[in-house]
This record gives sequence, structure tokens and C-alpha cells, in this order.
Amino acid sequence: MTATTGFRQAERLRGLDVSEIVRISEEAAALRAAGRDVVSLSTGEPDFPTPAPVIEAAHQAALKGQTRYTANSGTPALRGAIAAQAGVTAGEVIVSTGAKQVIANAMLATLDPGDEVVMPAPFWTSYADIVSLAGGRPVVVACGMEAGFKLSPAALEAAITPRTRWLMLNSPSNPTGAIYSAAELQALAEVLARHPEVWVLSDEIYRHLNFVPFTPLAKAAPQLRDRSLTVDGVSKAYAMTGWRIGWGIGPKPLVGAMGTVQGQLTSGASSVSQAAALAALTGDQAILDIRRTAWQGRRDRVVAALNALPGIDCPLPDGAFYVFPRITGAMAATGHATDADFCRWLLQDHGVALVPGRAFGLPGHLRLSFAYSDADLDKGLARLAAALEAR
Repeated sequence: MTATTGFRQAERLRGLDVSEIVRISEEAAALRAAGRDVVSLSTGEPDFPTPAPVIEAAHQAALKGQTRYTANSGTPALRGAIAAQAGVTAGEVIVSTGAKQVIANAMLATLDPGDEVVMPAPFWTSYADIVSLAGGRPVVVACGMEAGFKLSPAALEAAITPRTRWLMLNSPSNPTGAIYSAAELQALAEVLARHPEVWVLSDEIYRHLNFVPFTPLAKAAPQLRDRSLTVDGVSKAYAMTGWRIGWGIGPKPLVGAMGTVQGQLTSGASSVSQAAALAALTGDQAILDIRRTAWQGRRDRVVAALNALPGIDCPLPDGAFYVFPRITGAMAATGHATDADFCRWLLQDHGVALVPGRAFGLPGHLRLSFAYSDADLDKGLARLAAALEAR
């Protein structure tokens, strides 16, 4: 088909595109298909397999005929298990096709055109686009390395206007690994006490990937329970990205509204995937500690290697499986004006795929995922070092 077919793209898509992470991953795959040796450290997907008991639970569910539609907001068994762990009722839980859908459901259910959502930068790439698709306006607050990549109470207060509907927090953070302490969350809650119309979305999908103590928002600031949504899932900690199961925990009116949205867009999540998620949550949790230890070792090696390179300053992340080093010195030394140009050069000329900081709302950095194998990490870091040393 050609442009003369009369296709007209909706105005809501203006300025939106596939995420830069996806584009870089696809470009790396295309280079590999063309015969290039490319190391990708760009995506947040664990190299560990889904635990065998989880796969077996899905298999048994399928054999037993659990292959039909489920309840719109999730199977009673899975919602009950999530509720029991969180100390809430099942009516305060919605299960969706991934944590991303939970966030989209919430924004579509609550935002009117022009409503504002405060998001500290750097933030996960999809946050701003999901808000925009729902008719809202992202209000980005830069939180650089000097601030520990975290939002301060003063910065939050300054960002709130009469149109503010939500504050989005992500702890542990993608892309920085920063974790808000209980005291820091409580300090933000004190600001929100003066603004009862503002709700809080706490994305805790990396909660089990913590190298320092982690406190959920619900525990740090229980006074926000009636106007907060916790987002979680099995994708990261249990290496179940392809199973597509996430959930939201919040007040019944919000969860009900999100269910209305979900009922029109997808209905219930995959029945077999929900059986797998139930097995993950209720099975032996020792695997979480084993894998956390492995990731911590990778983190330490990656941070040490990056800080040994000229023009790179890499703080030690508190959690998740990303580092977010500042690369302005390396950019200047290699003659690149932007982090995107720097990352493009690394991919095209040196065969290593990384994500520029601009994709997360904070240029001058890059994101490297250490969710990959030791061999891939060693190869990618060696190529980065060689690229910088050649200049």
C-alpha cells in the first residue's frame, strides 16, 4: 500500500513511537542477521530461565483444561495469593497482561485531557508515553546523580499544580537501580498530605532485586493507602518476561475502574500464565536469594569496570539489574555531542548495544543491563574499553 490509501494516524500518536530500547534491540538483531558480531546489553530481561516448577505448574494447568477465559481481573487463586502477601483483600487486586498494562489501565481509568502526572527523571521509557496516550501531560522533574537519582520533597512540592493527578515512583528504579528509603518515602508522603487530590503509583516490579533494604510504599506511608496503586509482577525476579503477568494493588474504586478498562481492551490475562505466576509466588522462594547474589556479583564487576574507563562515572545501584553511568566525559573525548550519537557509534563501529540516557529523560548517561551472562558482560565491557582506548 502507498500513502494514497487514505490512512490517517490518530492525533494521540503525535510524537510517539516504539521505545528507543526496542529500536536499539531490533537494530542489534538486524546487524546480527547481516552477519555482524553484536553484544546486546540493552534490555531488561534476565538470562536465567523460568524456574522448572513454574513451567511444570503451567503444563499441568494446561493438561487439566485450564485453557479458557478467566475472570476479568484474574483467577481467584492468584488474586488471593497476591492479596495474602500484601495484606489486602482480593477485591483490591487486579491481574493484567504484564505490569505495563496495569499502568496503562490506571492512566486510562483516571486521566482526563490535560491532567498532569509528575515523574522523576530518569524514568522507565514507557511512563511518559502511556500518560500521553491516556490524554495526560507528563511533568518531568530532573533528578540527577547528585540527588541520587531520587525526587526530593521540595522538588515534588514545586511540581504539583491544580491539574496534578498522579505521582509516579519506581523503586528499585529502572534505569538507575536507586531505592527510596522508608524515611525518604515518608518525607514525600508529608508533601502529599497537603495535596489530597494527588495519587501515587509505586512501581515495585524490581522489589526482590535489592542489594540494600527495600521498603514498599504501603509500609513506609500507610496513610497513602486510600490513594495509591502498587504495581508488581513476576517478570523480573522470577525470569518470566514472556509469561506476561503483572498486577496492581489499590483501593477498590480504582481497581474496579481499571477492570472496566481491561474488560474492553484485553479481558483476563492468560489462564496458563496465571497458573504459572501462582506457582512462582507460592513455591520455594530460595531461588530469589540465589539469583540476587548472582546479580550483585555482576553489579560489582560492571561498576568497577566502568569506573576504570576514562570519562565514565558510574554510581553503585541499590537494586534492579541496571547501571546508569554519566558519560559526558567519554562523549567529549570521542567527539559525540549527544548520548544517542555515542551509543549509535558503539553499536555500529564496535558491536555493543547500550541505551542512551535520553530514552529515560536524562541525557548525558547510558543504561547498561547486567541481566546478561558473565560472558556477554565481559565481551561488552571489553568492547567499550577498546572503543574508548582507541580514541
